Amino acid sequence: MKRLEGKTALVTGAARGIGLEIALAFAAEGASVAVADLSQADSAAAAADIAAKTGAKTLGLGLDVSKEADCERAVAEAEQAFGRLDILVNNAGITKDNLVLRMKEADFSAVIDVNLKGAFLMAKAASKLMLKARSGRIVNISSVVGQSGQAGQANYSASKAGLIGLTKSLAREFAPRQVLVNAVAPGFIRTRMTETLKDEAKAKISEMIPLGRMGEPGEVAKAALFLASDDSAYITGQVLAVNGGLYM
Repeated sequence: MKRLEGKTALVTGAARGIGLEIALAFAAEGASVAVADLSQADSAAAAADIAAKTGAKTLGLGLDVSKEADCERAVAEAEQAFGRLDILVNNAGITKDNLVLRMKEADFSAVIDVNLKGAFLMAKAASKLMLKARSGRIVNISSVVGQSGQAGQANYSASKAGLIGLTKSLAREFAPRQVLVNAVAPGFIRTRMTETLKDEAKAKISEMIPLGRMGEPGEVAKAALFLASDDSAYITGQVLAVNGGLYM
């Protein structure tokens, strides 16, 4: 039997990169998946591709996670399409990097609004269904820089560190209703963003990582799949690092 057979999931930031790999992994394991991203067209295209590859039921949703009305609508549409919502993955995120002395207040706020407030709003909307059902999984995608910090990423690091605190608080609140909340903290993962780096920069990054290489999106997806499945039934409030040993 597939690990998510009969389950339904909503994954934010799922039109590309890590989010797309998570949505694909969930669908391959039997879940019906709502693929949510800022662009409705991109979400619909990704959902169609996942359905073609896996045979799973999918739904493409345009979603701005920084807006509460959008989050509530996305959850309602997912429930309407699939009849329930068992899993939420908060993956949507943006970067606006700069040194603190050069960082605009608007750039700090924008990153917090999407990466941290967006996860709060989505969890708030989804948890209403999960708490009523006395069952559910929320997986928040944090980052190694939320654990270690990173020069030039004060806003991003703060948002991802805040996501860890949010994860632990939600885990305590929701545990009595058997809704488990955990986080995955990826390190340097080979995505479209990192592929734009020069070879010299990639080599330096690989030298910092004990395993000697950047991770693959699919490796993060497997961690999210574990936390979304019954294999993690006695795990909540935890941060699973997928960083090749970069931060221990």
